[in-house]
Amino acid sequence: MRDDVPSTIARSDDKAVRTYKKTLESAEETYGDGERAHRTAYASLKHTHEKVGDHWEPKERPGPSDPQAEQGTPASRDRTRPTAQGVDANASRDHLEDVARRVGVEDPQRLGKGDLVRAIEKANARATARARRR
Repeated sequence: MRDDVPSTIARSDDKAVRTYKKTLESAEETYGDGERAHRTAYASLKHTHEKVGDHWEPKERPGPSDPQAEQGTPASRDRTRPTAQGVDANASRDHLEDVARRVGVEDPQRLGKGDLVRAIEKANARATARARRR
């Protein structure tokens, strides 16, 4: 079940794996096997999960994770904005500080919300790189 999904999803809970795989299957029927189908599957996953370190965890509340995801299609395709790389940028500051502490960001309370999101993104990327080297 986990052999044919990206490594960060394979290290996640069963619901994350199912969400990605079911959406990917449906998207491949619609768009064919390619980048668009995989982007669609990630977009679906980001509505229910957030990236924490080297894996995905269920979000407190489902919904878009960043301004790019809030646009929906076709606007998201026509007017691209930076994404938060799986970080739930729409979460409360308290939640983001908690996630930041868990992924090793020092003194997260000193950062503004945007800087906090970027620090979590960087910590997640480092954790994923370490996990892939193992």
